[in-house]
Formats: sequence, C-alpha cells, structure tokens
Amino acid sequence: MIKAISRVSSQIAVFVLFFVAWEVAVDLLHIKPVILPSPTQIFESIIKNWPYLMKHSGPTAFAIGAGFLFAAIAGFIIAVGIAYSRWISEVTYPFLVAAQVLPKIALAPLFLIWFGFGVTPKVVIAALIAFFPIVINTARGLQSVDVELIQYMKSLGANWMEIFFKISLPWSLPYIFASFKIAITLAVVGAVVGEFVASDTGLGYVISYANISLDTELMFAGIFVLSAIGVLFFLAVVLAEHMMMKWQAAIEETPQTA
Repeated sequence: MIKAISRVSSQIAVFVLFFVAWEVAVDLLHIKPVILPSPTQIFESIIKNWPYLMKHSGPTAFAIGAGFLFAAIAGFIIAVGIAYSRWISEVTYPFLVAAQVLPKIALAPLFLIWFGFGVTPKVVIAALIAFFPIVINTARGLQSVDVELIQYMKSLGANWMEIFFKISLPWSLPYIFASFKIAITLAVVGAVVGEFVASDTGLGYVISYANISLDTELMFAGIFVLSAIGVLFFLAVVLAEHMMMKWQAAIEETPQTA
C-alpha cells in the first residue's frame, strides 16, 4: 500500500513539475497565447468553455467505447480462429496486415460517403485502428498455452469447451489485457481522426474548429479534456484487468479438500 501511494505521488509530482516548468517558460520567454498558451490560460479556457466541452465530450467518449467494444469482440473471435485453425490463420493474416498498414485517415472520406456524418464513421475508424493488436496478442496468448497441460486435461476426458474456458482463456488473460491497453489508446486516436474528417460533433471537431479560428487556448483545452477521457478509459481497462486477474489468482489458490 505504501509503495503504491509513493508511486502515485511520484507520478503526480512529475506532472506538477512539468506544468510548472511550462508556466515559467511561457512567462520568461514571453510566448504569445496564440503560439503556446500557459497551463493557467488553458485551465481558464476549460472552465470558461466547460459546458461546450462537455457537450462534445459525450459523442467522443461513445465513439471510443463503441469502437473499442466492437474491436474487442471481433478481434477475440478472429483470434480464436487463428489460434485453433491453421487454415484460418493463413487466410486471415494477409488481410490483417494489409488492413493495419493502410492509413485509416485515407479511409475516412470513404466512410463519410458510405455512412454520412454522425457517430458511425468515428466508431468504424476507432474499431479498425484498435482491432489489430487485440487479434495478434490474443492469438499469441491462446497459442502459448502449455501443451502438456492441454494433454493432461484431455486425458481426464475434458472436451474442447472445458479446456478453452478452464485452461486456455485464463492462461491468455495477460496477453488479452495487454492488447486491450494498447487498443483503448488507439481507439481514442481513431475516434478523433473520424471527428477531424467526418463529424460536426466531438472533441476532435472542437480542436479542428479552434485551429481554424486560431483559438489556441480552446484547442489545448479540447486536447486536455480528450487526454483525460483517454486516461479514464485506460484506467477502466486496468481496473478490469486487476479484478479479473485477482479473481483468477483466488481461484488458483483455493485449497483442495479431500
């Protein structure tokens, strides 16, 4: 507990020092707010535009969450197929790699034609960007299960479903949550990319509009709020991982009774 408090305190201290140095540098160098506003000016802009920022935070948060959810479900299903079917692995991998290396921002105008303005293009782009690490890491986790352990379960008469849910899935949880941590940050990027190109709502739209109108303070305010939303989503994944892994450890440590 003491170590955790010390670690959090150190992290907060780093952020405080960073913002203090930023504030001092802007003041000493006499940097104009239109170039780089100070943290104080940015926080004042957040307070001033709070209702406006909250209005546009909802669509962004929904796009991030929905995109991540779709990516997690589809990625997990395909990862299971890759892990247990050589044919699916050989057929799927080229498409996965091709989809990953293709710049998603290049697809945004096409999604605008297909889906129009609204939340759908943002969700699709967020899901596409978050999809790849979930597939790769989850498949890797499922393939890393100890073969001798699986053979032992088979010798006890366990079927495929029992082996999967009692051995393979718990074994691969660290890989799955590692992919989720990467994917949720990428989903934030995907949602904002969609808002830059194909949306009239969301924090990405706020940042883009502030950039056009040279309202740098509002632009930084939108970036700060967006970062806070991304951190909250990341912490939600970390909390889910902690709960799942704690539950798994508790099951594994349950004493066997005669």
